[in-house]
Amino acid sequence: MERLRHHLLETDYTIDGVRERLGSMAASALAREELVPALRATADGDPLAVLIRLWWLGVPVPAAAVAPEVARSGLVEETGDGEIRATVHLQPWETGGYLVSDRKVRPGDPPLRPDHVVGAGGASANLAQLVTRRPVGSALDLGTGCGVQVLHLAGRAGRIVATDLNPRALELARLSWALSGVEGVEARAGSMYDPVGDERFDLIVSNPPFVIAPGDGGELTYRESGQAGDSFCRELVRGTPARLNPGGQAHFLANWLHVEGEDWHDRVGGWLRETGCDGWVVQRDVQDPAEYVELWLRDAAQQGTARYTELYDRWLGWFDDNKVEGIGFGWISLRASGSLDPVVRVEHLDHQVALPVGDYVDDVLDAIAAAHRAQGLDAARLRTADGLLDERIGLPGAEDPIRIVLRQTQGLRRSREVGTVEAALAGVCDGELALGPLLNVIAELVGQGEMPDADAIRPLIAEGYFLL
Repeated sequence: MERLRHHLLETDYTIDGVRERLGSMAASALAREELVPALRATADGDPLAVLIRLWWLGVPVPAAAVAPEVARSGLVEETGDGEIRATVHLQPWETGGYLVSDRKVRPGDPPLRPDHVVGAGGASANLAQLVTRRPVGSALDLGTGCGVQVLHLAGRAGRIVATDLNPRALELARLSWALSGVEGVEARAGSMYDPVGDERFDLIVSNPPFVIAPGDGGELTYRESGQAGDSFCRELVRGTPARLNPGGQAHFLANWLHVEGEDWHDRVGGWLRETGCDGWVVQRDVQDPAEYVELWLRDAAQQGTARYTELYDRWLGWFDDNKVEGIGFGWISLRASGSLDPVVRVEHLDHQVALPVGDYVDDVLDAIAAAHRAQGLDAARLRTADGLLDERIGLPGAEDPIRIVLRQTQGLRRSREVGTVEAALAGVCDGELALGPLLNVIAELVGQGEMPDADAIRPLIAEGYFLL
């Protein structure tokens, strides 16, 4: 693999090299699974074009154009008519490494094998963006798939264990790590936490098989657990505290059900409140059942097949029987704070946030915990967060605004409508004076009869407008 790795790098088969060679139009078309612009952009047949066609586009190339390092890699095969085709999908990744997975499935392809290993995509990138950037002694990548999260952990974890239920996934993940120069990963086969027993880690990450399918699902191990509904994600959360070192964190992607007559906040929040850890749940999107089924049928290239209508109908029937109104997409973070009074925050954020979240996720968890557990806020010396804007909306010439909004320009970029007291506080909070006296002075200046309750500021601390 080392010779192949050198050839890939020398040929500039990298994220930047491929983007530059294809150009923006072909790259955009590829995101829509349209190959023609990319095929035109690689028609010259030079070494980089050959690699793009072979391993990214998945089309045969002339055997004479294939370098010896590629021909002997074990990742290609002869077609019998003077051409060579890839047996896997080999893609450069943003870390500078490479990922080996099964070939991309496109409409008209044969049905996926049950042990299909999917390549890295949007979900993989989202999880990598979420995970804390702080160095850790040990990390667990649960459900490693093609091994993508290990590439992100390699630079900041002293020891990495990667697990997967699918032996084929571990086989291809090892190739990914070898081509990326990552050594020493402990790969173990098994479901959920079975491969690690009672071992504990400083960091656990997982892009699990979260797709919510009928109870008899599980046809594709990379996305379906075979468990009914969202129970797999619930059990993943429940099993995590026993595998975290003190102060350790876990970050997962997940789906959850919106069930008629039930608040989804209570449903997912209940999973975390049973753990004894501090927790943060963020819902990024919600789809109705039909949208959700269509998404995952397209994912498996089922459109246009004889089974499409049958699968669509059965899946919708299961949602109807279970009174499912929608399916939430988002992330879950846990931290083993050791507190006897853990805090869980569940919220919906569908606006654009600053990336990577991992750069400031520790601050977010700190703020949530501090707002919940801080005693004697009157004596606290708060600071206004950097990058905070005060937006006032009112009629022309009016003395007072109709609305005042505090807006963050950094981090999670929240916005919140506030009163004149909170807005004034944001203008003077610099950590020098205690909150109680500040609120008292502000109340007098704005003509408020009595000093506001300092505890009313807790939500603004939890959301990062003020820092303790």
